[in-house]
Amino acid sequence: MSTLLSAQSISYDLTSGPLLEALSFTLKKGDRIGLIGHNGCGKSTLLKLLTGQLSARSGSIALSKQCIMAAIEQHLPDSVCQLTLIDVIKAQLPEATREDDAWKAELQLSEVGFSEQDWSLRAATLSGGEHTRLMLARALILEPDLLVLDEPSNHLDLPTLLWLEQFLKQWQGSFVLVSHDQRLLDQVTNTTWILRAGQIHCFRLPCSQARQALEDQDEADRLKRLSEQKEIDRIESSAKRLAHWGKVYDNEDLARKAKSMEKRIDRLKDQQTDQPAISPWQLKLNGEALRANRLLALNNLDVKPAIDAKTLFSLLEKQVKSGDRIAIIGRNGCGKSSLIRQLWSSFHNHGNEAIHLHPRCRPGYYDQSLQQLKDEDNLIEALRQFAPLPDEQRKMALISAGYAYDRHDQKVSQLSGGERSRLLFIGLSLAQYHLLMLDEPTNHLDLEGKDELAETLQAFAGGFLMVSHDRDLIEKSCNRFWLIHQGKLEEFHDPEQAYSTLIASASDVVQSSQRISFSEEQTNHSKDEESLLERLIELETKLQDDLARKPRHQKPEKQQSWQQEISQIQHQLNLN
Repeated sequence: MSTLLSAQSISYDLTSGPLLEALSFTLKKGDRIGLIGHNGCGKSTLLKLLTGQLSARSGSIALSKQCIMAAIEQHLPDSVCQLTLIDVIKAQLPEATREDDAWKAELQLSEVGFSEQDWSLRAATLSGGEHTRLMLARALILEPDLLVLDEPSNHLDLPTLLWLEQFLKQWQGSFVLVSHDQRLLDQVTNTTWILRAGQIHCFRLPCSQARQALEDQDEADRLKRLSEQKEIDRIESSAKRLAHWGKVYDNEDLARKAKSMEKRIDRLKDQQTDQPAISPWQLKLNGEALRANRLLALNNLDVKPAIDAKTLFSLLEKQVKSGDRIAIIGRNGCGKSSLIRQLWSSFHNHGNEAIHLHPRCRPGYYDQSLQQLKDEDNLIEALRQFAPLPDEQRKMALISAGYAYDRHDQKVSQLSGGERSRLLFIGLSLAQYHLLMLDEPTNHLDLEGKDELAETLQAFAGGFLMVSHDRDLIEKSCNRFWLIHQGKLEEFHDPEQAYSTLIASASDVVQSSQRISFSEEQTNHSKDEESLLERLIELETKLQDDLARKPRHQKPEKQQSWQQEISQIQHQLNLN
């Protein structure tokens, strides 16, 4: 396999110290790489180094001359927010041929699911899933050999996530994909890079197998270190004994042997097997079962995003009791988060007759927007709302979660999204809840954090309702599945049935819109068929004439360009 990219001893520093240390790796054609690691370990930084957005302190990155690389950013760049979709894609084309090749941009938008009516929309008005599809189209118009994707699955609903999964499965090029979705990574990757403590561990395995391989390697290293330490302890004991005898008997030979053994101990310590740093804090939510027939009863509830707003869906009758672990599934915008917010608001305001919460029930809430933490509070003040505990206990909770003592007066407004999310989880872990309401709790969690969340929810003694698109988390931790679609809520006892129903309903809509789009496109482009056929004949003639020349007079780059354009026109005219 030919090499697309290679890195030799690249290092990168933050103001707080080294982030990446002497990383070396090779990326070959056909590699489909999942890049994983703890939040803050340097994944996005590494991608920016690969794409040239950042420069390394030392080392080198070499991209093959034949390799075209395209990046799909985590967020829509400011430079394209006010452009229409068609202009975002056309801007990637060479200026000299931009208008003549506009059909390429139209074709690319159609291939990622945008109808002709969408082409005039402003990029800034798109949803998170539409952003991802637009950024894919923007990259694919360059016909790249290597894609670099930074968390494209963030904030996607299940149908869009499955669309992305299918796209990456079918794409023929190579890619580096940063994601915290293990199911997605297992489905689409053949190699995993695990970034940890400034070093990279490479495995020719998909994500879950690579994580297990690293765990096995860590365990082997732990046992090896124990054996090494046992030998060091033995020699240290012998050295002390010899040194003591040397003093007692005034024997220089014994003293020299003791000194020699001490030098050997220093060498052994220098060569001792490293052990990975253990995370200082583990997510643990404390639940308590309430002895009652129900924690929550819902009767004839109209779910709305705000007062006097249009009803998103109606719920006839549902009950939640201790031990119920409920996943709420549906497309973005269907009302999942609105339901959770309405339940939490009812607990505080007691104003909705359709919502009946047990009078002794203590509910907890994880707000995906993280707004229940007040910006003006410091870290200690932010935790006071969760449980009546001494400040000393809150300080210990913060320290154990990695917030040093000198940060406790820091304002919540100064925290990153990931730090703010961790602070909210610390608050929830301080209390004992009968009922938890979790709205997209995995948005800022890495793979280890998701595993911890799944484990603590499995053991949660109370009940909970959780909005999530993470299939692994849903299947590991939930026993009831509420699907919201087509304006109603339906319950399933098998998550696969819920997924199938959701995807089937979403597919009908997508296929319908695509049929409309393609029929309109045929009408709009029928007048251009003749010109496309003329262009096709012209390109084929140029290609045949060039191939007829002697090899040293041929133009391989032009031949490739002509062949690509011929393929596009054949696709447009259904001649493939």
